[in-house]
Parts: sequence; structure tokens; C-alpha cells
Amino acid sequence: MKKGIKYIIGCSAVALVAFAVLLFSCNGKKDRGSANTAFAQSTEKTEDNKGVVEIPKTSLSVVEALQDVNRSISREVLPSVVEIDVTETRTRSKNPFGDTPFFFFGSPQNDFGPDTYQTQGLGSGVIIRKNGDTYYVLTNNHVAGLATEITVKLNDGRQFDGKLVGKDERMDIALVSFEAKDKNIPLAVLGDSDAVQTGDICYAMGAPLGYRQSVTQGIVSATGRSGDGIGNINDFIQTDAAINQGNSGGPLLNIYGQVIGINTWIATGTGGNVGLGFAIPINNIKYAIDEFIQSGKITYGWIGVSLTNVKPEYKESLGIKNEEGAFASQVFADSPAQKAGIQAGDYITELNGNKVTSVDQLVRDVAILRVGQKGKFKLIRGGKTMEVSVTVEERTEKVSNDNSKLWPGFIAIPLTDEVRKQLKVSDKVKGVTVSNVISKSPAAALKLQNGDIITAVNGTKVSNLAEFYAAMDLTKTDSIQFEIWYESGTVKTNTWKKN
Repeated sequence: MKKGIKYIIGCSAVALVAFAVLLFSCNGKKDRGSANTAFAQSTEKTEDNKGVVEIPKTSLSVVEALQDVNRSISREVLPSVVEIDVTETRTRSKNPFGDTPFFFFGSPQNDFGPDTYQTQGLGSGVIIRKNGDTYYVLTNNHVAGLATEITVKLNDGRQFDGKLVGKDERMDIALVSFEAKDKNIPLAVLGDSDAVQTGDICYAMGAPLGYRQSVTQGIVSATGRSGDGIGNINDFIQTDAAINQGNSGGPLLNIYGQVIGINTWIATGTGGNVGLGFAIPINNIKYAIDEFIQSGKITYGWIGVSLTNVKPEYKESLGIKNEEGAFASQVFADSPAQKAGIQAGDYITELNGNKVTSVDQLVRDVAILRVGQKGKFKLIRGGKTMEVSVTVEERTEKVSNDNSKLWPGFIAIPLTDEVRKQLKVSDKVKGVTVSNVISKSPAAALKLQNGDIITAVNGTKVSNLAEFYAAMDLTKTDSIQFEIWYESGTVKTNTWKKN
């Protein structure tokens, strides 16, 4: 990858061996003194330190104050940061032929059956709540989500059996609990990640490579980063505070010692820290804590729209000016969006008064809407702006994965010069191109294929995306038939009918 490899930063026992560190000692007996003494000495010009920059007492006071902040945050927060040791039970085949992908003479007749084995790993977590004798630890799903055994290790060396309370793969978070009679185990304070700005000083805590109670300092390098599929509904806080394998699930803190994020992954070409660490903003997580405790899962809002980022040439073909937003390329039948009137081809620019800047942002904003809550969407259709109010329903895998209800079941793209060149189509042919046909969708049922060129919808000629989606306006028709261009002539598809 051009930007290096992205690593989820949990750490296995094997990884610890691979990352073993050789420690060298220095036997010099010279008294180096305290840091304060060193600073004081550096302000005195002698023959031995000519050229050393003098440090004014006012500047020294600032440095000392910063050091006091570092010490205070470490002293107050580290007791709430834990190491999480996990055991996972995995299954592998007993096939004596190993990982051979196929057999030249068919599959072997013997049933070798599955085999199970255990693997150990570790990560970090932060204690954020208690209820009676029950303490709750926030961490990553990739740390504890598949664990069959969990051990929570406190900074004072005490160990407790952990229990998985809830987990969520989409957000990559998990909540673990443990029981303790001690009423004085400290809790971390959750901050406001919406207030975080680029340049803010921050601290990462955890157990990198198994080194418990580690603290590193840096700044917030950026906010709103995309994870490219890692925690697919999160944006991320980027930091140059050193984060390594084993830091997963540990807190990212502001200068007030408040948790502003949960450290989750790094971008690296070496396997170790290169100053590109990423944390889930804590405000993305707060509501999930209560849901985990109450039901063990997160209930996501769903409106039933498949969204696509729009390239500049797509906007031109859609007749949209240079506006930010998200393109509704497909809509589920009987979904909240369809019931409210949103159609494939609509360009969404606002949700509840907030500008839509990307698909990722809109997906996150919809996901945190509560079931039954209304979302007011501003959208552009046919060059006109309109508002639609959608009542959010619960997202379930059964509904969101039912491709038979996803209309039209493909993404239409403009017939640009580049596409014409690839498909070897002359300028005389007008229409839109079929791409990303989804299996078991209406498009698949109509036998559409990637690369097909649609020249007409219900007998109406189309030459760009705006005309294509206008012809598919389901408020004006209950059935759709496409005409596909071939060198030998056009062919009509079967007719799709709205239920």
C-alpha cells in the first residue's frame, strides 16, 4: 500500500517474543543529578559549556510546569488503565494434506474433522464505570471480542477474571467487566472528543508489547480520519504519540487527564510505531456503553440507503454543482428511506441541519440516530432541492443483507471518454454504464452485467445520469424496463415491478 500497512494493535504472545528488546546497562558512576540541576547548570557559561543556549528562569518554569502536568496525569490516570490478557479457542482442520487448496482426484473420502487450539494475546483497556462490586473496562473488539478467557490486570499487580459484557465489530469496541470488593479502584473520566483540535497535546497509555503502565506523549495530528474498513463507522483521531502492538484498547487522553479516544490501530511499514496512531473518538462510544450494559449489543439506526462517493465527472453528469454530499446509488424496498420518498439517484447534502461532507460521515450520523427518531434530510433531485423526513428503524443483518430488495442493484456511472475507450464504444452511443452488479439483486435478476450500456428506460432515451434517474422516478411508474446497447442492436430486459 502506498501509505504503508495498517495494523490492529493487539499483541499476541508470539509477537512479544518477536519484539523482544535487548537491554544494555551503563556503568558510569558520574552523578548526573536531577533534571532541574541539569537545567540550572546549563544556564551558567563556563569553559566547558561554551555555546550552550542559556535557559531563562521563566522558560525553565514553563518546562517544569509541563513536567508536573505529565506526572500528575500519569499518577492519576494510570491506576485506571489495565492490561487485558485473553485466550481464544480457534478451529483448524486435521487434514494431513495441510493447506493444499484442492485435490487432483477429488476430495478425500476420510472425514478428518476439525481440531481446536488455543492462542493467547494481550491488549489494553481503561476502567470507566462501576456498579456495586462490578467494574466496567472499555477496550477494542479485536482485543476481547472473541476471547473464551479474559484476565484483567491492574497497575498494582492484582488480577481478576473478566467477563465480556458486549462487543461490536462495526465500531471495534468491547466492554469487559470484573468483580472486586475494593471500592477504591479509580475510574477514568471521559472527556469531549468533539472539542479536540489538531495540535492538542495528548497522551497514550497502555501495555505496548506487554510493558504495562506505559505512557507516551504527542499531539493530535489530525481529526476525522477514515479507517478504510477498520471500524467502518468510525472516524479517527490521528496522533504521533507512540502507539505499538498491545496498546489496543488503551486510552488517549487530553491535558486534563480525560479520555478522548480509544487507541485502535497504527499505519506502519515496519510493524512498529512510526508516528501514525489512530484512536476512536470517545464521543462515538459513550452511548454504546449503556447499550452494552443493558442488552450486550449496540442497536444501530437504519434508513435503507446504499451510499456512494461522487467523483467530479459524476456530479457533472448528475447536473449537480460543486456541492459536498453523499450519493444515494441504491435504496432498499420497504425501507424507511423508500417510505419517506428517497430514491436512487438522490444526492444528500444535509442531515438534521448538518452538512454532509462524505459518505463515511453520513453513515456514522445515521448509525447513531435512535430507533423511532426522525432524521430530516436535505437532498437534490433533478436539479431541485427538497427535504425529506425519515423515521429511523433498527438495523438488522437480515434486512440490510437482503439484496433482493436493493434497487436497482447496481451503480450507474457516466459513459465518459475513459469508459468508452475501455468498452470500445463510439461517441455516437449515448447512455449510462452498469457497474458493481450485486448478486441476487433486481439487476442480477434482469441479467444485467458490468459493462452493459443502458440507452433507454421505459422507452425514454437517456444520455447521462440525470436523465437516467429521472426516467427511473418510482413516484411516476411502478415498473422499469431497460434497453441495453450491443453492436448488433439494442435488447430489452425483462420488466421489474415495484411491490
